[in-house]
Order: sequence, then structure tokens, then C-alpha cells
Amino acid sequence: MPMSCHKLILALCLAVTTPLMSVTSVLAADQEPAQKVVKSPKAAPIVGLETASELKNRFRIDHMVDNMTLLVEREYGSAPVVIVLPDGSKWYANRHPETVKWVDGITGDIIYIESPMPGPWQLVGKVVPGSTLKKLSKLEIEVQPLPQPIFQGEQVKIVAQLMGDAQRVRMPGLDFLVEWTAHFVSKHRAGDENFAAGDIIVGSYKDNGEDYDEKPDDGVFTSNINVKQPWGDYEFVVQARNNVFERQISFPFRLSPRPINLEVITPDDPLTGQWKIMLHVDSAVLQLAETHFSFELVGPAGLQLPLTVNGLTEPDSELDLPTVTEFGSYRIKGFVATTTITGREIVLDLPELFFNLIQPPEPPPSAEELAAVAAQKAAEEEELAKKDAMFWIITINTILLVLGVVGLIVWRKRQSLAQALAAAESRLLEEASANSAAAPSLDEIDLTMPDEADKDR
Repeated sequence: MPMSCHKLILALCLAVTTPLMSVTSVLAADQEPAQKVVKSPKAAPIVGLETASELKNRFRIDHMVDNMTLLVEREYGSAPVVIVLPDGSKWYANRHPETVKWVDGITGDIIYIESPMPGPWQLVGKVVPGSTLKKLSKLEIEVQPLPQPIFQGEQVKIVAQLMGDAQRVRMPGLDFLVEWTAHFVSKHRAGDENFAAGDIIVGSYKDNGEDYDEKPDDGVFTSNINVKQPWGDYEFVVQARNNVFERQISFPFRLSPRPINLEVITPDDPLTGQWKIMLHVDSAVLQLAETHFSFELVGPAGLQLPLTVNGLTEPDSELDLPTVTEFGSYRIKGFVATTTITGREIVLDLPELFFNLIQPPEPPPSAEELAAVAAQKAAEEEELAKKDAMFWIITINTILLVLGVVGLIVWRKRQSLAQALAAAESRLLEEASANSAAAPSLDEIDLTMPDEADKDR
């Protein structure tokens, strides 16, 4: 961000303690409601605005100052400033006494100091050139109330401001230093749709030049509130806070039901009939001639068709939808721009509608078709039976042939084995006979014992 786009506001907020009263300084975390009326304290002596830039980020604190808050604007993305006290000691964003509250952002610092030391103080850092000192005695938030009546789904733009001494506080990067939160708190009225809703966070406020915010860093914070909530009585609560301060303001309001209802009319024949949307408008709340609808039909195969209705003559009207032919799911979304009977122009987001184009079942077959199917089935079964029979015939014959061949081989081998055994047996018998003929008989064997003389020899 160019330095030329910055305007320094170095705000020195002073509160004076007197024998009669003590007023808490601006940005003190005293949690008092912002709308409470507080008397402005008697101004303590401070450096004049015309001489502040010559002091180069230096300022003097009087002995009567009870507490103060510094708003320091730095160059974009620079480090937090360092505070040099009159005695030479230094405070940092991450190292300071417990009585000091410090919040730093991308473009600035907010620092709250209890019982500051009297004397000359100095800021060390990339403070935007052209520094000025400004005294503030009271800080509060100013929030634009919600319009009444306000309806479910209404696109509403409301703003809020951080005020110091009834002047809007402007500072580049303030959007990063202050957190805004908006709540809807149900009042639990019997019969209301929000009876059990409780506390609902519905959005915040931003000063970033996006959505409904017109200009960034102009001190005007714009809401992005989601009003698609159950209807009934609420308390609208807005909080602005950081580590240094917290402010809150609340307003009672009633969220009214959406004065427009929609429904899809299904034709008797979804394939050839005309799909329609029935528009129900409460003519006691809205001006029919000033009511304009804008729809978009989203369907299969990337279908996106715009539909518009400009002005109505009857509270209940029908809108013909384009002919749809693709089977699938369809979605209808849109909004309405209208004017209430009190003359307030509003824009309402409409609830989405859905319908399905389902492919019908095919008609049942005729008797001839059934007979043909049966004949075809019988022929297929007969052909299958023939194939099965042929398969088993071939399989069984193959098995029998294999078994026959195996049996023949086994029989031949057994025959050969028997013949070989018989030949071996006959050969053994012949050999045995031959051996028996060559051996001596028992009569031919000499069984006499040798003589003693022979023995002695």
C-alpha cells in the first residue's frame, strides 16, 4: 500500500483525575455500555496539533493524567512501535507491564496505559510521516438500527462506526484492529418460530471495501448479516472489541416472516404437461405493482435458464416454467425486488425450489410378444439341452476310451509279467535238477573216524 494513501492519526487519549471525579479514559476495558452518557473530563494540557509533527513522535504526559490510550498509524506491514518512557525504559508489543494493554495490526497499534509516568514519551518505529496528537475523552460505537419491519431473507445494509468525542475514528488498517460481531438473541416468545433459537451469530462488520462496504478505511463499517433465521422477536446485539477495549450495544427488533411464498405445481402428465410456480404475495405488506421476481432454472446437462416476472396484478399468480425434457433433478433459485406498503424498497432472497422429472416405466409386453419371448426361450433352452447332451456324450465316450486304453495296457503288462515269472520259475527248476544230479549221495560219503596213529602223526 503506498505511503501516500495513509493519513496518520496518532491519538493521545487523556483522562484527568480531580478531587471531584475520575473519568476512565477512552478505550479502557471497563465494559460499560457504549450508550451510557458520561461527562467529558476537563482537558489536560497536551501538545498542540500544530506542533506535533515537529516533535517527531514525541509527546509529553502531564502529572494529572490518570490513564491514556495511543492510536498509532504505521507503515503497512511494519513492526509494532517501541515506546520509550521518560526514564529511558522501553515497552514492546510482546513485553510490557500487566497494566498495559496492547493490540497490534498490519498498519497500526492501539495501546492502553494505566497511570502513565509524567514526562516526555517517544515512539520508535515506522510511524507514517505527518504525525499528529489528538485528545479524546470518550469512545463509543454507533450502530444503525435494523429497519422495521425486516423480513426473513432480506438483503440489508446497515453500518456502524467507532466514535471518539462524537467524531468518527478513521485509521487505515482499523479493520484489522477491531473485531465486530453481530448476534440475534431470541426472546423466547411462545408461538414464535425462534422460540428455541438462543444466541445466533449472524455476521460481522467490515471496512474493507468489499460486498456492501462502499470504501475501505473510511471508518464506516458495513454489515454482512445473514437474516435467513427463524422469525420472531430478537435482541440485536453488536460487539466491537480487541485486547484493549470492548464495547457493546443492543436493540430490540422483530424478524417478520417472508411475505412471499412459492410452490411448484406438478402437472398431471409430468412428461408433456406444463410445470409452474405458484407465487403467493401478501398484498397487505407489499405493493404488487412494485414486486419483481428474478429466477434461474438449473437442471441436468448444465441447464441454466433465467426467468423474470415484472409487476403483479393479483396476490396469487402462476409462472410457467420452460419445457423440460431431460430426466433428472431441477432447482429454482432467485430473489425478489419489491416495495413495502410504507414505501421502503427491499430485496428478498427466495427459498430454493426443487422438482424431479422421472423417466416413466416401459409398458407391459403384449400376448404376441410374450409368446414370441416364450418360443425364443424354449428354443434357447432346447439348444442348450442339445449342447449339454453332446457335451456329456463326448465326455463319457472319451472317459470310456481312456479307461479302455489304460485297462488294455495294464492287462498286457500283467500278461508279460506272468510269462516272465513262469519262464523264471521253469529255469530255476531246471537248474535245481541239474545241481541235484551232480551232488554225491549219502552212501558215497565216508563216515569213518581216522585212526589214533594217523592222529599222532
